[in-house]
Amino acid sequence: MVAHFVRLRLMILANTFRRSVWQMIGYLFAILYALFVIGMAVVGAVAGGGVDPQLTGQIILLAGALAMVAWWVVPIFAFGTDATLDPQRFVSFGIPRRQLLTGLTAAGFTSIPAAATVLVSVGLAFAWWRTPALIPVALAGGVLAVALCVMGSRAVTTALAPLLDSRRSREVLAVAALVPIVMIGPVISWSTTRLADGAASGDQVRSLVTDIAAVAGWTPFGAPWGIAPAVDAGDWGLAGARLMICLLSLMLVVIVWDRGLARALVTPPTAGAGGRGKGLGWFDRLPSTPTGAVAARALTYWIRDPRYSASLAVVPLLPVILAVAGGSGGLNEIILILAPLTAWILGFAISADIAYDSSAFALHVATGVSGRADRAGRALAIGVPGALVVSVFAVATCAVTDRWDLAPMVLGVSYGALGVTLGVSSVTSARLIYPVPKPGDSPLKQPQGAAMATFVAQMAGMLASFAISLPVLVLAVLTLVVGPVFGWIALVVGIAGGVTVCVLGVRFGGRWFDRRTPEIMQQVMAQA
Repeated sequence: MVAHFVRLRLMILANTFRRSVWQMIGYLFAILYALFVIGMAVVGAVAGGGVDPQLTGQIILLAGALAMVAWWVVPIFAFGTDATLDPQRFVSFGIPRRQLLTGLTAAGFTSIPAAATVLVSVGLAFAWWRTPALIPVALAGGVLAVALCVMGSRAVTTALAPLLDSRRSREVLAVAALVPIVMIGPVISWSTTRLADGAASGDQVRSLVTDIAAVAGWTPFGAPWGIAPAVDAGDWGLAGARLMICLLSLMLVVIVWDRGLARALVTPPTAGAGGRGKGLGWFDRLPSTPTGAVAARALTYWIRDPRYSASLAVVPLLPVILAVAGGSGGLNEIILILAPLTAWILGFAISADIAYDSSAFALHVATGVSGRADRAGRALAIGVPGALVVSVFAVATCAVTDRWDLAPMVLGVSYGALGVTLGVSSVTSARLIYPVPKPGDSPLKQPQGAAMATFVAQMAGMLASFAISLPVLVLAVLTLVVGPVFGWIALVVGIAGGVTVCVLGVRFGGRWFDRRTPEIMQQVMAQA
């Protein structure tokens, strides 16, 4: 039965490769990236083990604990990312629950993250190469860690399935997940800067790592990785306690998963009840024209669809990120790029609008909406509120930095970036259709193999936007180098250029839309 589940999982993976060459290319890139990360981790561990085995062991404990936390937490936010062996699919086969649990566990090791975790666990064991007798101990701890990672991930998602069956809960969790993910980089940068500014000595760093590892070692996340360091230090009692924590945690994980699986096999998933709306919403407020109808529909998506609102959730975090990037001095002139950066993000957000429509795109085809009305409605839906947000950010950043002499330049670059990216996105979204998360899915979920197609499409849009924005960018540089007079020129050029590119993008994108409507419909439905 176990071999059958593993073979089934591999067959499903092979079939996805036959269906799309992009999926195979994306999978190969993911494998190469995983191998690079594995190599760096193993080389670092082996080198550190030759210099200071105890400190290296504590660092491995902390890194391993973070990895296990990610294994347990990320699937909650990216619920449904890999449902190829969903227990619901086996309800009608009458497979005994224990065999099903064992088979699903074995199949879980066929994913890239699981295989990478196994290889890293094996490689990290050789950090103790100066004491060969500890290598088997470290390998045993790695086996327990991998088992807790894979089975703990399944247990958590299965136990929380009733909550995650609610669409509203999934939407809130998906958007909330972006906050810690976006803040990872700034937090690391801030920590590094603080250590450098504080001129922390090696003993202080070692003491900090040891104290944190001592606490993490008493949790299920760090205990497997802490067995070998405890044995190396001669603390057999601590090693035994950490082993017991691992075994008890593994037993608890199996029980939770088994009971969750039993419930999943007899309780069908429930669809979240839709909210009871009053009136027609934006359709009541906007003109009764094709462009107004498309804009109303797009605005509704921006508010209610987490795939859209996830893009907006990043915007309030940008001031924090830029403040951290400015260094220990806090808010400085680097925050002046807040408005242009926000404009670029908002304008580029509609580059996959048609792909996000999924099967609902048939409404545009069936009702005969013209390409120009479709392009204009989508651009207006984000362009008008985007211009207001960008204006507020530009004025606020100039006030905070007390650089009112740069206000015209900042506004010009911001309006130009918004108009240019809206125009370019209006063209690319009608020409380059790539796989995106389906309606109702987590915004963190990416279809298998979509990475390369997404990269090519977005890179083409970014390069085009940058090339078209060069005049106003050159004027911005001249403003900083020569004088504020070029800032006023940048304001005029930015507004005129942004409006011109946006109008031309809507026009040419509309022509492409009208000319390729059947092909666009075919591409969208193939991904629905």
